[in-house]
Amino acid sequence: MLDLRRLRLLRELKIRGTLADVAAALNYSPSSVSQQLALLEKEAGVELLRRSGRRVVLTPQADVLVAHTAELLETLERAEAKLAASLTAVAGTVRVAVFQSAALALMPEALTAVARDYPEVRVEMVQREPESALYATFAGDFDLVIAEQYPGHAAPRHPELDHVPLTEDAIRLAVPPSGLQHAGISSVAAASSAAWVMEPRGAASRHWAEQACRRAGFEPDVRYETADLQAQIRLIESGNAVALMPDLVWTARNIPVRLVDLGGSAERSIFTSARRAGAERPAIRAVRETLAAAAESVRRPEGTD
Repeated sequence: MLDLRRLRLLRELKIRGTLADVAAALNYSPSSVSQQLALLEKEAGVELLRRSGRRVVLTPQADVLVAHTAELLETLERAEAKLAASLTAVAGTVRVAVFQSAALALMPEALTAVARDYPEVRVEMVQREPESALYATFAGDFDLVIAEQYPGHAAPRHPELDHVPLTEDAIRLAVPPSGLQHAGISSVAAASSAAWVMEPRGAASRHWAEQACRRAGFEPDVRYETADLQAQIRLIESGNAVALMPDLVWTARNIPVRLVDLGGSAERSIFTSARRAGAERPAIRAVRETLAAAAESVRRPEGTD
């Protein structure tokens, strides 16, 4: 009989790539992971791992076991979800991955609602970029992820994850509130000579912003790079940059910049994803419900140009 815990280690190695990463994810030592996989090889009676330089790679026989292990783990997760749903109390821990503007705009109200309405639910939140967070949720590091998708830039899809729309978020051009240098900016094209602040390369927002500038006929002068939207806002309000900013960043705060409306097509989609096998767990459903209510209550900026 093959040991399910050792099979899980094999699947983790397939997902994460190295023994060290498996050990870090599961709080084991690398030597312990290696020993357990060696025992699994003896149980299976076939070679499961081969050395490739400093790494180990899975054999075709190991891939067969990984596929069946994924099915077994999904069955167990569905069973746990149904067991939890059979109880009267909504309880348990929900690990949530969230990007910055959603963490600022949606999570405070949602956390307050969860604490009030579901006192036996514990929410743990980690800020992560959506693309890596989606993969980490597939891998089992999180139970729920709040992610974003920009126009023309599809977010990664994992068959094991569901996709539930949460809200739409308009994107506007943010320019300094005063100064002759920025007074005439009323469109992306009019900001062709301005200094821009954007997120680092690789972020979906950066790709979308660069494409918006190129469609307007120029290559943006990205003088400042930061993933911190609060730092971006300070650069804009101080007169040093312009940027394309989503409406969620202005939630529950005064708007210290001038916002230029770009039209209905300039908006991102915000959604949540959970593993399908565990999505019906009452605690996950409760967190999703409170997030939907928080998104519905967000007030959008008024008085844009």
